[in-house]
Amino acid sequence: MNYTAYIEKDIDSGLFIGYVPGLTGAHTCAKTMDELHLHLKEVISLCLSEMNDEDIRKLPVFTGISQIKVAV
Repeated sequence: MNYTAYIEKDIDSGLFIGYVPGLTGAHTCAKTMDELHLHLKEVISLCLSEMNDEDIRKLPVFTGISQIKVAV
C-alpha cells in the first residue's frame, strides 16, 4: 500500500521533516531524504500495526497540493 507523506526542510536545523496526514503519530525527521524515507516506512508500519482494518480503510486519500499566493 502507498501512503503520502508531506516533507519539509527545517531552515534552522537543516533536517527534513516528514509526516503522513491522517495517520496519528506518523511523523519523523532525518538529515537526508534517504534516511527520512527509511524512518517514514518504519513509523508508518508501527502506526498501522496499532490500527484495525476498518480504521485503515478510513484513512484520507491524497488528492493534491495547491500553492496559494497571498499579498503580504
